[in-house]
Amino acid sequence: MALSLQVAYPVGDSTTFDHAYYTSTHMPLVGQHMGAFIQGTSISKGLAGGGPDAPAPFHVIATMTFADQAGLDGALAAAGPVIADIANFTNSAPQMMVGEVIS
Repeated sequence: MALSLQVAYPVGDSTTFDHAYYTSTHMPLVGQHMGAFIQGTSISKGLAGGGPDAPAPFHVIATMTFADQAGLDGALAAAGPVIADIANFTNSAPQMMVGEVIS
């Protein structure tokens, strides 16, 4: 069964997020350490919330897909340097969700 890992960085009153660093340094680090296990990656930069003039609830949501549990486990086992890098681009505490890919 294919699985996904979503990492969402919530917007808060005092949160910061360096999108240039995230794109140019952090995501290549993800590829270097976890890429062998990842089938696909999608990155969404928050622009707005669901209502008129509503701010985006997240700076970024990253979605990575894996062929199976072994792929996800391998990626998470290799993620140490990726996790350590988070403080270099944000002070937002990331939220993570593992899901079954159904479509």
